[in-house]
Amino acid sequence: MWNYQKKLQYPIKIKNTNPKLAKYIMSQYGGPDGELGASLRYLSQRFSMPDDVTKGILNDVGTEELAHLEMVGTIIHQLTRDLTPEEADKKGFGDYYVDHNIAVYPASAAGVPFTAAYVQSKADVIADLTEDLAADATIL
Repeated sequence: MWNYQKKLQYPIKIKNTNPKLAKYIMSQYGGPDGELGASLRYLSQRFSMPDDVTKGILNDVGTEELAHLEMVGTIIHQLTRDLTPEEADKKGFGDYYVDHNIAVYPASAAGVPFTAAYVQSKADVIADLTEDLAADATIL
């Protein structure tokens, strides 16, 4: 059971739109190494862990990744709110805007929608934890 506090872990207050920056950050939301994949990876792998300690750790890490997802989504929303179609097109955000307007949608910066193929769960403790380390080591 979770106790959700209806506030962001860290306050995000972006005043100016910047669709070009939003496009880069989009991959951190729904790209192959983004927060959505990370949260699903940990929350799926927890079920095949050999003891309650490792299950609990992966559950905690997975829910932390959900908090990151919320923050990244907030950043994208604030960078694109009030964006007009003309401004989106001029700033390289037109393709995304055509399909999703200013909605936050899980996709990579290249526009590839999130897929469960980004998530690995093998029921092998060493393989899963090694994959987790490799996935979390990637940076933008």
